[in-house]
Amino acid sequence: MHTVHCWKTINVKKQYGFDRIFMLSTLLVVAVFALFYVMLEILNNHHLSDERFVIFLVSLILLYPVHKSLHFIPLFRYRNRVQCSIKKQMGFMPILSIRVKEPVPKARFLLALVTPFLLINTLLIAGAFLLPAFGHYFTMLLAYHCGLCLIDLLYIKNLARSPKKALIEETETGYEILVPPTIM
Repeated sequence: MHTVHCWKTINVKKQYGFDRIFMLSTLLVVAVFALFYVMLEILNNHHLSDERFVIFLVSLILLYPVHKSLHFIPLFRYRNRVQCSIKKQMGFMPILSIRVKEPVPKARFLLALVTPFLLINTLLIAGAFLLPAFGHYFTMLLAYHCGLCLIDLLYIKNLARSPKKALIEETETGYEILVPPTIM
């Protein structure tokens, strides 16, 4: 591999702090739910059903692991550079972790960040229109998923300004943006 230099290190969790990210995520969940639910009510004149609540609960539980798994698909070609693990947060909640331990191209990394947002949200929006009686379930799932995506969107915002040919690697201090010496 060619010599590269660290152009910048990004750590959104440190930059914004847990409390601020949690607050922004919560506000995003509420805003998405309110806006999408009102839009659905205006466009669809269907009676809402509380049937299939168990399917909704299972979907709510599976949304996070599916979201995390979708991050891996664009990185599959670089699977030997990616480390997957399960950590426990607050002593009981399993958190899936996907860590890029060796540099990957910026474009591929950005695709990995945006894939769950695009795929899952598209399916949830389509589901709300195709099954209007369960639109409220899809709206709650969409809002929750948008809240999950906030940190990915913050990283996308920060990485978008980096050089086009950069490589991205994850370290203990955050995501390092690596560039060849000629770009610096």
